[in-house]
Amino acid sequence: MRKGLIFFCCACAILLFTIINLSVGPIISGKVGHDTNYDIFFETPLDEYYWGTANCEYYKDEYDEAKSTAPDDYLKYTWGWYKDECIRKKAMHDMEYTSFIFNAVIGYVCATLGLLHLFDVKKEFVPKTGLIGLGCGIVGFVFSFVYVILNGLVYTTYYDSDGGNFIFKRDSDGVFAEKKGGQFECIYFDTQYNYHALIAKYSDLIQKQYNYDKDLVESFENNNCKVTVGLRTCDLTNGKVRSSVSAPSTCNKLYVGDYDEQIGITNKDISDRFLTSLILSLFICLANIGLAIFGFLLFRTPEF
Repeated sequence: MRKGLIFFCCACAILLFTIINLSVGPIISGKVGHDTNYDIFFETPLDEYYWGTANCEYYKDEYDEAKSTAPDDYLKYTWGWYKDECIRKKAMHDMEYTSFIFNAVIGYVCATLGLLHLFDVKKEFVPKTGLIGLGCGIVGFVFSFVYVILNGLVYTTYYDSDGGNFIFKRDSDGVFAEKKGGQFECIYFDTQYNYHALIAKYSDLIQKQYNYDKDLVESFENNNCKVTVGLRTCDLTNGKVRSSVSAPSTCNKLYVGDYDEQIGITNKDISDRFLTSLILSLFICLANIGLAIFGFLLFRTPEF
């Protein structure tokens, strides 16, 4: 296959995948991008923000101020967590717009130039087209790769905290705690102060227990071990379910009681958008590498 044709195909792939990304991107589509963070220990709202205009300096200042007095674990999962979350979400917001728009432009420009050359138009311009492809491919790869990293971090680590309406983590049957030694223990408890481990992340929301599932609805109809849960349900020092949570003595497992048969697939849609954009951006990275390589070859030997 001629290197000019491969150059054209790489540019078309970048353009096609970017158009899809512009349609499904989680931030561009408006499915995520606004949070209200809360400090659960004092229940005081810290900041209401859109990811793109988040005041991350506020969290950095509070983190620096608390370092001298707060225990390390507490600091790690409160101000330290908020600071890192703010920085990463804001960076993902900016990079989603930057990488998608830039890749759309270079895909269109390089595909247009490649198409013209395939029809023997402006053949003398081929070396310059190769140089353009080389530069755009390198920059496009860097932008896309950085976006992949940020998307992956946010997708697997964080969650929506809009208005403090967290989605409590549970297994495929809706279980969040099991009885051990006469006491219920939260199965997703991690370490002291880490309440984030108890909350479903964006990557979890693709699973059936966070979306409508007929079998799960039917299993909940006569379930007496459902309880109302919140961030204070589990003791964050030892992972035990607090004594204030009441359940029949016959229960060996406790189920999250907020599962509603009217629940739709909104959670899955959000998770799918993250994952789709991540995968397509990986393909765009590969296409940008191809664009750069064959752009360089066209610059060296201008035979389209």
